[in-house]
Amino acid sequence: MPRPTPPTIRIDTSVSNISPQSSPTLVKSEQTHLNPESPSTKRRQSSASNTPSDFTNTSSQPTLSPTQVLKQAYEEEQPGLLDGTHFKVSPKQLGLLNHHEQQALNILYELGGLEGLQEKLQCDIETGLPADSDFSQRERVFEKNVLPDKKTKPFWKLVLIALSDKMLILLSVAAVISFALGLYQTLGTPPEYDSLGNKEPKVDWIEGVAILVAVVVVVSVGALNDWQKEQQFAKLNKRKDDREVKVIRSGKTCSISIHDVLAGDVMLIEPGDMVPVDGVYIQGHGLRCDESAATGETDALKKIPCAEAMAVVEKAGGSSPTEKVDPFILSGSKVLEGFGTFLVVAVGPHSANGKTMMDLRSDDTEEATPLQGKLNVIAETIAKWGGGASVLLFFVLLFRFLGELPTNHKTSTQKGEQFLNYLITSVTLIAVAVPEGLPLAVTLALAFATKRMLKDNNLVRVLKSCETMGNATTICSDKTGTLTQNKMTVVEGTIGLDTNFSAKAEAETVESEKELPVSTVTVPINDVQNRINPVVKKILLQSIYYNTTAFEDETSAEVFVGSKTESALLNFARNHLAMGPLASERSDMKMAQLFPFDSGKKCMGVAVELPDPANPGQTFVRAFVKGASEIVLAQATSAVFAHAEKRPEAIVMTDSDGVLYTEMDADNKQYVENLINSYAEKSLRTIGLVYRDFPSWPPAGFELSEDDPKQIKDFGDLTCDMRWVGLVGIMDPLRDGVVEAVRDCQRAGVVVRMVTGDNIVTAKAIATDCGIYTGGVALQGPEFRNMDPKERDLMIPKLQVLARSSPQDKRLLVQRLKKMGQTVAVTGDGTNDAPALTMADVGFSMGIAGTEVAKEASDIILMDDNFTSIVKALLWGRAVNDAVKKFLQFQVTVNITAVLLTFVSAVESSEGTSVMTAVQLLWVNLIMDTFAALALATDPPTRSMLDRPPSPKNEGMITVTMWKMMIGQAIFQTAATFILHFAGNKIWGIQDGDSVATERMSSVVFNTFVWMQFFNMFVNRRLDNKLNFLEGISHNYFFMAIAAIMCGGQVIIMFVGGNAFSIKRITGVDWAVSLVIGFLSIPVGLFLRICVPDSFAYAVYKPFGVVFRFIWGWIVKCVLFLWPFKRKGKKDEESDDYELRSPGGSSLHDNYEWNPAIEKVREDLIFIKTIRGGRANELKFKPKKMYKQWKAARTSVSGNATPEHPGSPGVPDMRRRSGSSLVALAMVPSIVGGAVAGWSPVEKPADAQQGFGTGPDGLLSPTSAAAHGRKISFSDSSSTSGNSAV
Repeated sequence: MPRPTPPTIRIDTSVSNISPQSSPTLVKSEQTHLNPESPSTKRRQSSASNTPSDFTNTSSQPTLSPTQVLKQAYEEEQPGLLDGTHFKVSPKQLGLLNHHEQQALNILYELGGLEGLQEKLQCDIETGLPADSDFSQRERVFEKNVLPDKKTKPFWKLVLIALSDKMLILLSVAAVISFALGLYQTLGTPPEYDSLGNKEPKVDWIEGVAILVAVVVVVSVGALNDWQKEQQFAKLNKRKDDREVKVIRSGKTCSISIHDVLAGDVMLIEPGDMVPVDGVYIQGHGLRCDESAATGETDALKKIPCAEAMAVVEKAGGSSPTEKVDPFILSGSKVLEGFGTFLVVAVGPHSANGKTMMDLRSDDTEEATPLQGKLNVIAETIAKWGGGASVLLFFVLLFRFLGELPTNHKTSTQKGEQFLNYLITSVTLIAVAVPEGLPLAVTLALAFATKRMLKDNNLVRVLKSCETMGNATTICSDKTGTLTQNKMTVVEGTIGLDTNFSAKAEAETVESEKELPVSTVTVPINDVQNRINPVVKKILLQSIYYNTTAFEDETSAEVFVGSKTESALLNFARNHLAMGPLASERSDMKMAQLFPFDSGKKCMGVAVELPDPANPGQTFVRAFVKGASEIVLAQATSAVFAHAEKRPEAIVMTDSDGVLYTEMDADNKQYVENLINSYAEKSLRTIGLVYRDFPSWPPAGFELSEDDPKQIKDFGDLTCDMRWVGLVGIMDPLRDGVVEAVRDCQRAGVVVRMVTGDNIVTAKAIATDCGIYTGGVALQGPEFRNMDPKERDLMIPKLQVLARSSPQDKRLLVQRLKKMGQTVAVTGDGTNDAPALTMADVGFSMGIAGTEVAKEASDIILMDDNFTSIVKALLWGRAVNDAVKKFLQFQVTVNITAVLLTFVSAVESSEGTSVMTAVQLLWVNLIMDTFAALALATDPPTRSMLDRPPSPKNEGMITVTMWKMMIGQAIFQTAATFILHFAGNKIWGIQDGDSVATERMSSVVFNTFVWMQFFNMFVNRRLDNKLNFLEGISHNYFFMAIAAIMCGGQVIIMFVGGNAFSIKRITGVDWAVSLVIGFLSIPVGLFLRICVPDSFAYAVYKPFGVVFRFIWGWIVKCVLFLWPFKRKGKKDEESDDYELRSPGGSSLHDNYEWNPAIEKVREDLIFIKTIRGGRANELKFKPKKMYKQWKAARTSVSGNATPEHPGSPGVPDMRRRSGSSLVALAMVPSIVGGAVAGWSPVEKPADAQQGFGTGPDGLLSPTSAAAHGRKISFSDSSSTSGNSAV
């Protein structure tokens, strides 16, 4: 709630020696700076025995007094910082106030409390800083409330990070070697001549240079993208952190940026505020803060004014105060209750929160989004397959190279170059197969989307929320300010029981109400002040301007700043009840107790001490309460009449003020309830006003607060036996475009629910106007929370309106929806909405009306508080997901084709070279990873994205439609390139041995391949089976620019690429063939979408998938059989021996058993490796475990062979180890020879293998052993059974 006007906050004048009317006098004073001989210190030295001095260093150093601590802090300050200024305290000295509570109290006491602080800071705690002063000195000494800019990674470091990629390192090394060999061939070998006798140019070095250039381009583009991303998010964070706060300057309240808050400012705080600076509490009411973010204290901490705290410290003398006193306001804390003002003492890096943020900067890491996590898995899978193909290609070429060595008559240099070409081809294949563009696509899509979303009034605070919103299935929206304009205006109402007013009424009308034994009058709203009793009018005015936390701001476009509801009431009082300036009306206010708005009770109140007109010189206390009309009505036992004349037809009484009133019987209550319903049906928010008089405060018989015995404990005790004053209907019109936005959400498969604090009739009326309520379930909060859980879960899918809901109700609804598998988006603007915002998948807070707590708890901030912005966020979320899927569809298609073409052509070639050289493949890789990512990741959202339902959470990244397009295009591209490569010479009539024409044909293959990818990029702009793949292309300037760059780059390469790209000039016919075949990618894509249904594609894919998994499983088994054992990845902590395991993780003993002699040798070798295998191995063992290993050197472990179960696994059998382990080393050659001859382990019986009585590690568990009658023994006495087994 906004806090009340500052003049109501009375400051104890005994604390300040500066009058409220005077501004701080900046005169040259003696620069004492809290030295031990300063006047303030001398003043306190006389009572040194009464000054707490419990500053004890944890390092057992001597105890320091507050004066010594302050002096030490000043000495640590920058020399000369305060020279030439009027300030008498340094930032480090003020920083001591945000340390341990007792220490800070002692420091504050030594500084002189508020009196000393305002003197040393040259400020005034009532009028604040002078608004027209020059703050340059203050900013230089105490700094502004801005943290130093975080050091971003320089571009050169980003280049090094990008260059650290293993593939690029391999390519760079291969390029350097190739360049070196090329220089040697160019400079150190004799010239070569072609068949015509012409001297061939020495350009072998160009390929190495070209690879290096391509690597530089890839690294530069990646580093530039990372640098731009860091710059964009730095700008977003600056805007996210900026907000306005209220301060007092020159005696007036004004709003300034938090970055402009200075030490010495007087700041106002209210519920929901997140405190941006450190300060000392001056004055206020019922202030409680949540400092869990700063101190870890989860309880709400009550704050007491500084003057009271200093009095407690003075009273305690040399000991610590017995009662807990806390006048300190810490930055980063949240205001939960109350309001007040505090003196700012530390800002920016000197504040508690600033110090914490500076400490955490080095640990700031960026969390991968869910989409990035999915893509990383896909990228890893693709990389494994591509890497496997590359390794296989290298070994195939290597074996062929080794096999041809006897007949290879080339020089050693040429052989080295040939081997290097094999290596470069294989490594380049990895570079092509590894989809490093996938993470780049996600980064680009998110960075582009968040920047564009900011223009659409969506400030993304949590990156993953951008993509999550695209798959939202339900939105739980607030009403006020989100669906409506939050421009409240009182248009209708009833004062007492007999006077109605309306903005639509043109003249006075008198009606007889059947529900009332009196007649009612309806008057125009402009004439209402002339038609009611002046005493009732005064009570009505007091109910409005006393019971409010809004305040008047003449500099604002809206005169009243605060809650929209309260502003509407104040505007009604000013315009139609002749209310004067708010400050003057409240000038004589003596507040007894304030009751902030309670979201559970839906009302707020204030108790004010007033003069008693019946007893001059005496006072009484009147408690005003306002809130939800039906809740306030239930508290009323009587009601006033607005007219002064007697009403003989009713039982009317008169109180001491001369106000006519009557009992609120069942008929009267029913009449008011009918009024409430009639207003609610007109979509009006209804507010009820009641009051009650007490002779004194606190009232007798009420339970008192433990913290303050002058205040009552429970607001609920007050809300009974109240007197009804009136009812007002406030209109909040719908925002423009809300109806269409709700319709768009429903069209997109997103269920919109209204969750509001209004009564159910108003909520249903507005929900009906919005299109949210269509006859489904509408419930009230208490009814919802008291339902049976099973019944509630069955009802929730039909729920459309939840009225009179508390924050706990909203949180419960979000919790149940998420349990049902829904992706939930929630809007909220209040502090109490934070739990629901945090729990939701995507939390939207209001940028205008939202509290700072709500903003901190949210993922996205709606800068305009408009529901239509949520639809834009939904569209951008789907655009991000679609952009990544488009790129993935394009990437996998190119990967399949490029890997197959490179592999097959390299194996087929007698030289072991691919039809596309390493440089050509790198250009293709650049097209795939960077250019395509830029083009496809920047597609803006289109309205057609709303025509499909959201994707489930467990849906994979690649859909059936995508598989159909990828496999279909890959088949077409592979077939086209294979035909051109293998049959192109025959089709073109090229004779065998014509090397120039053959190289030209290879250039045609390369050109055709690139153009197929170029046109396929257009086809991949759609993910569904619709044909218009050019939709929205005119709005994507990035796509058109990238397409032009790709097109121009390919043309330039084909014309001037020459030897660098191994290109031969192609003819016009060759160009026509390349372009036509490349363009065929579009008809092929249309054919796949029209003629190949997804159901057919899935029916074909499913059996192929089963066969593939079967074949792949057998390949894995064969590999494991050929290489069956490897070291266990992690040492078993429960065992003292190592165990050999297969790659699948099963133990060697699980399924096979060795000859005992081999088993013994194996264990001896393990022992040798453990003890004598080097220092690194020894470090893995603790001394105790080393001793056990040494002790076990005399024995070995094998399966226990009992007569019942011979060869049982896992039961140890101790045998004597040979005295020297050299025997094991001597037997190694024999064992290797035996293995070659077929000596292999023998398979164990079925009941002895893993799974029969074994534990989770494959060994026999004690429970299973007992169940099978086996006895486990690890003692030496079991050696007998072991020997029998041998």
